[in-house]
Amino acid sequence: MSEKRIGIIGGSGLYQMEGFEQTETRKLETPFGDPSDEYVIGEIYGKPVVFLPRHGRGHVVSANEVNYQANIYGMKMLGVEAILSVSAVGSLKEEYHPGHIVVVDQFIDRTRQRKATFFGNGIAAHIIFADPICMDLADILYNSAKEVNAIVHKGGAYLCMEGPQLSTKAESHTYRSWNADVIGMTNLTEAKLAREAEICYSTIAMITDFDCWHESEEAFSAEKIVATFQQNVKVAQDVLKTAVKNLDLASLSGCSCHKALDGAFLTAPEMISEQVKQRLAPIVGRVLKGE
Repeated sequence: MSEKRIGIIGGSGLYQMEGFEQTETRKLETPFGDPSDEYVIGEIYGKPVVFLPRHGRGHVVSANEVNYQANIYGMKMLGVEAILSVSAVGSLKEEYHPGHIVVVDQFIDRTRQRKATFFGNGIAAHIIFADPICMDLADILYNSAKEVNAIVHKGGAYLCMEGPQLSTKAESHTYRSWNADVIGMTNLTEAKLAREAEICYSTIAMITDFDCWHESEEAFSAEKIVATFQQNVKVAQDVLKTAVKNLDLASLSGCSCHKALDGAFLTAPEMISEQVKQRLAPIVGRVLKGE
C-alpha cells in the first residue's frame, strides 16, 4: 500500500500554487479505464498530496464524460485517505452570490448516465449514504475558508445535474422549490465513489453565477462563468493550502467513512470470483480479508 496521502480534485490550475512542491507525475491504468489525466504528486507543508485535474489539463473532458470510477480508483491506489474537492457551481439562493463558497453537506441526484458505483458484474453491495459528506473534513474546509477570510456558508444541498447543457428556467425554479442551494455537474458522483472506496470526501462549491432563475441577473454565459471561476482560483488555492495544513490524517483514522463497506455486501463471499476480487482489490480488500 502507498503512503497515506491527501487527495485534491479540481481544476487543472489548482496545483500551480505557491507552496506546492511537486515530486512526480504518475499515469495510472485502472480496471475502469483511464483517469482524467496524470496524477500530480508532491507536498504542501510537508504533507503528501495528490492532485488530479477532473476535466484533464486544459479542460478537455466534459462533466458528463469524466471517468469518475477511474479517478477515484486511482486515488485509492495512491493511498489517498481524504479527498478535498473543488467545483464551480451556480447559486439557487438569493443570499449566495458569485464569489461565495458553500461547504455542502447534501446532494440531490439529477444525473442519468453516470457510472457511479464500483459494484455489479459479480458483486453486489449497498453503502449507507444518508450523510454523503465527511463532516469532519467539511469542518476543516469551512474553518480553513474562514481563516483566509473567504465568504463561506456551512451546509447546503448540491443539485447534481447531468450536463453538459445548463438548466432551463423551469428546471431552475423547480430545484429552488426543492430547497437546493447550489447546482453543479460533478461532485455527487465523486462522493458516491469515494464512500464506496472508504475515502473521506468533502467539497468547496465555488459560486460562479446565479442560475437562470435569477430574473434580475444579466444573462449569464459560459464565458462569464469561466471568468468568475478564474477569479475564484486564488481563493480556492488559499483554502486548500490552509486545509492541508490543518488536516491530520491520523485524526480521521476512526472515521466511519473508512468502514463504509462493513456489512454492505449482499453477495456471499464464496460466490465472489477471483477475477472480481482482483479487479476490486484496492476497494474491497480490507473487508474480504476480515480486517
